[in-house]
Amino acid sequence: MPFDTAVGSLAATAAAANAAPPVSDRLAHVQGLLADDLRWIEAALLEVAADGPAPGTQAARHLVASGGKRIRPIALLLSSACYGKIPEAARELAVVAELVHTATLLHDDVVDEGDTRRGLPTSRLVWGNAVSVLAGDLLLVNGLERTQRLAPQCMTELIRTLRRLVDGEIIQLRGRTELDVSEATYERILFDKTASLFSWATRTGAAVAGASAEDQAKLADFGERLGFAFQLVDDVIDYAGETSGKTLFADLREGKLTLPLVLTVKEQPELLRDLKRIYAGDSEPVASVSAAVQQSGACDEVRRRAREHTRLGLESLRSIAPSPARTLLEIVATELTARAH
Repeated sequence: MPFDTAVGSLAATAAAANAAPPVSDRLAHVQGLLADDLRWIEAALLEVAADGPAPGTQAARHLVASGGKRIRPIALLLSSACYGKIPEAARELAVVAELVHTATLLHDDVVDEGDTRRGLPTSRLVWGNAVSVLAGDLLLVNGLERTQRLAPQCMTELIRTLRRLVDGEIIQLRGRTELDVSEATYERILFDKTASLFSWATRTGAAVAGASAEDQAKLADFGERLGFAFQLVDDVIDYAGETSGKTLFADLREGKLTLPLVLTVKEQPELLRDLKRIYAGDSEPVASVSAAVQQSGACDEVRRRAREHTRLGLESLRSIAPSPARTLLEIVATELTARAH
């Protein structure tokens, strides 16, 4: 089903049933409605992953072919569809959003010495750290070329976003040697590493569809809030996601700063001693620190904050004209927050 037909289909279905599907089913429902576009994006991603010399292309394809939620492309397409029939540039830029995200994952796995990603060995384990970094670089270059060719007016914002991604990664890496468990540092990392790309996707989708500067700003704010809530939920899942398929305490073992941990250490500063051991590579205290986080009530507070960021994002979203695509964006935001329950 073509993208615009799919968006209209959701509105017709909802009107006929006079009810929305259960929250837990909504993201899958949106993905199903957009199946044709997502298949096109998957094919484009695989084509890009094959564009270059081996083994860089093999390492890139290994991660691209492993799947993913493709939330950033979905958010970009839906933001564009809020203004009518989406231009071809929006579809191409949805590919760029996922290329940038995939490149950061290839780089992150090297920095974090990650062993698994989406249930598979990381590219760095199969091909080595150097190849994994260069594979990420290949994807980034392709994304920049695609943007320059198809939507050069979006390059400034994309470069600004890439700068924020790098800054956030550096600040997070710095925390490995200069342990900083302040909320301010955590929020800086989250806004730069995760929320910035969501914000670029929603702003860009609106921009190439001809949205006003005011609406672009509203959708950028929605995307940033969406990305912030998305990461908060992932933080909770690291400690309370037994049914998510994610390996529990992986972030803690890798020395990543997450909000449940930050809030727990704030109330129990004696945990800093064990946390420093973990950051130094000693996994023995992982069990006791993770138990402290689980028992502290911090995960409930993080869930509350995720809901609040989602609420604020929806307020920005609802200031633009109602449309079936806007309804889909509301569903996506609600579903992503609901993953933490």
